[in-house]
Amino acid sequence: MKNVRLGQSDLHVTPICLGTMTFGEQVGEADAHAILDRALERGINFLDTAEMYAVPPRRETYNATEKIIGNWFAKRPGARQKMVVATKVAGPSRGMDWIRNGATNVTPADIVAACDDSLKRLKTDVIDLYQIHWPLRHVPMFGLMYFDPAKDDPTVTSIHAQLEALGKLVQAGKVRAIGLSNETPYGVHEFVRLAEQHNLPRVATVQNVYCLVNRTLENALDETLHRLGVSLLAYSPLGFGLLTGKYDASGFTGPGAPKDGRIARFESVRKQRWGRAEALEGARRYSALAREHGLTPVQMALAFCYTKWQVSSTIIGVTSVAQLDEDLDAWGTTLSPELLKAIDTVRKELRDPAV
Repeated sequence: MKNVRLGQSDLHVTPICLGTMTFGEQVGEADAHAILDRALERGINFLDTAEMYAVPPRRETYNATEKIIGNWFAKRPGARQKMVVATKVAGPSRGMDWIRNGATNVTPADIVAACDDSLKRLKTDVIDLYQIHWPLRHVPMFGLMYFDPAKDDPTVTSIHAQLEALGKLVQAGKVRAIGLSNETPYGVHEFVRLAEQHNLPRVATVQNVYCLVNRTLENALDETLHRLGVSLLAYSPLGFGLLTGKYDASGFTGPGAPKDGRIARFESVRKQRWGRAEALEGARRYSALAREHGLTPVQMALAFCYTKWQVSSTIIGVTSVAQLDEDLDAWGTTLSPELLKAIDTVRKELRDPAV
């Protein structure tokens, strides 16, 4: 793999990133360390985590993933220097009172304190890419479809103030580059505009969902990122396992459903976008299409992200070394023009069922 540059930063990463939100919930520490060892052995130099992880979020696993990674760094001399580490400060945490007491805002002081806490858990002196996990303002995300100006809250920390807090972290040497996640075209434009106007750090990346059953990024955000020179980190390329084909025959809870699958295992996930009947139907259509063209559903879904011009690095999440190898082995898979046309035909019929 040839490393790619993230935005206008000095970070250069592999085009596959190891996502770690399963560590601490589905994956114990020993197995997580084995996965990290294997990723490093196979040349992956990019890790993504968050203060909120593991997922699904709950009080008992809050911060667990960063601690597991920090312990790995402590046990593997030299590993930290080989890895580009990304983490995130959680946005407003309504319904999650274990994150800043469920505050409906994140202050500049919160951003700085969260960064300091992540540094301690990761057992490192610097975070290479520090991201805002989701916007502080009201936007459609995590399954919500529409923007509602009536829900605007003028008291939340402004984008300018967020940038100033992030700027202090960069200036202090605690953070090398900054990024966003679950953002909109407006948000990206505003972050870049204010950074350039006030000589503050410029966002290098946006981490948003992008997969066969959710291509909403292509509805305008991809142009924004291209025009502004911001890199996309595509998350959930396999749709929380939906696009692996493992639910095609059984559904999520029927006889034979994979008990270790995230959607099958966690009721909270089934209630979200990935558990919709329309999303399952879309996944089945794409799985059948992959098999018709001599590919596994995993190969086609990952190759879709791996080869798209919009994507700088694809974030893969796994629960075993075998899954990691399967995902990495899909690198180099090409999709024929005929297959890409067929994929677009399915999208025209079903649109984005896991939006």
